[in-house]
Amino acid sequence: QLRADPFYMGTREPQLTEAELDELTEEFIEAVQVVFPNCCIHFEDWKGTDAIRMLDRYRDRVLCYNDDIQGTAAIMLAGIAAAMNQTGGRLVDQRILFLGAGSAGIGISKLIAAEMQTKGLSREDARSRIRLFDINGLIESSRTDLTEAQKVWAHDDKPSNNFLDVIESFKPTVLIGASTKGGAFTKEVVEAMARFNEKPIIFALSNPTKKAECTAEQAYTWSDGRALFAAGVQFPEFEVNGRLHRPGQANNFYIYPAIGLATYACHPTRLTDECFIVAAHATADQVGPALQAKGMLYPSQDNILETEITTACRIADFMFDAGLAQVSRPPDIRAWIETFLYQPGY
Repeated sequence: QLRADPFYMGTREPQLTEAELDELTEEFIEAVQVVFPNCCIHFEDWKGTDAIRMLDRYRDRVLCYNDDIQGTAAIMLAGIAAAMNQTGGRLVDQRILFLGAGSAGIGISKLIAAEMQTKGLSREDARSRIRLFDINGLIESSRTDLTEAQKVWAHDDKPSNNFLDVIESFKPTVLIGASTKGGAFTKEVVEAMARFNEKPIIFALSNPTKKAECTAEQAYTWSDGRALFAAGVQFPEFEVNGRLHRPGQANNFYIYPAIGLATYACHPTRLTDECFIVAAHATADQVGPALQAKGMLYPSQDNILETEITTACRIADFMFDAGLAQVSRPPDIRAWIETFLYQPGY
């Protein structure tokens, strides 16, 4: 019916099968390597299962990335790192619970676990710090409906389709909503997080606003002003107990311009997990004392270009140190990076 509509702008053919999609993608990527050998391929808005599958297939073969997966993961790691700077906690000690187990949740889980491994945890121990919950309940090993990507995160837990029960048993320190289910973080959920944690860390990533798992006002009010909160949309400042809270926006715009700028300048052979970990920490490190005083988990957007340049320089520096860059290291990385900027002036 959709394809028969006279205003339909797409190809009037059935969607490709998985095998046909794989064949077409392989042909395209091979052609890009011949025609544009220095090009970074970005997988934009792919369906969740295909997005994970394609990224896993090509990330070690060609220069490519998926911002929906890796950029989202980096911005979440940045927010958690900024929260650790305010709580004095360590990433390896956190217990992280996701509402939503699609490509975004899985991508975030992978990068967090990778960072935990750099801090000394084994892969198994890192994964044990993370739980995911989707529309059918807790991702656990007895479920028969899991995708291959989800099975990695299935633990030998008691089955449950009650999110609050999982919170009570797992006692997460970090709660991440990637469910598109508006209002899923209820008063009971936030109050439970506030019982377990002096400063509960809550991210409501879903957008637009009506799909956010909770609002900033709800997170601050129900936690008695103790929550460290950020969302996928920008909520206004809110005052609780005489303190003004300024919720941050957990948006990939802090990450992908910097990744793109460093990639364009350095011509790296690959974009590794470490590139995104560096981007995350570079972003978190730009949340200074004045922003921390308001509970901010991300840099101010007032000078976003400066933020991106600083992050791009950190990524580029890592690319040179790791042997990923295919150009010579300049004496002044920042001055060099700035030569690649386009600044329109009239």
